Amino acid sequence: MADDALNVLVYSDDRNIRDQIRLALGRRPAADLPPVECEDVATDWAVMERLRQGDVHLAILDGEAVPYGGLGICRTVKLEVFNAPPVLVILGRPQDGWLASWSGADGVASHPIDPVAIAATAAHLLRERLAASVVARQ
Repeated sequence: MADDALNVLVYSDDRNIRDQIRLALGRRPAADLPPVECEDVATDWAVMERLRQGDVHLAILDGEAVPYGGLGICRTVKLEVFNAPPVLVILGRPQDGWLASWSGADGVASHPIDPVAIAATAAHLLRERLAASVVARQ
């Protein structure tokens, strides 16, 4: 991955969903952000392993993935990963917003994938992560 790029972890058991998320983000979700590089994973184990390694600026998790949905994985990430990155969860139903709160998700978007909503929410979360890292270095 490029040194100046923001690393985004994309989890779904469905390759088409991962492709849609990557396309929604594009090379950079907003003009004021550095480029992003996406890393796709398809299992809960891979999510946890990659996040424990660090160097991930944002995790995007498919809440509808099977057998492990993004909401449960998000909860585990928030409880077990030191300095976890912000997590954006893609929900299948708007009624599941309360579950997103329970899981500790930092942002939500809905299925079907809305490229504008994904990019805007991702950009917001990445800006917050970058701002927090600048403050931590001071």
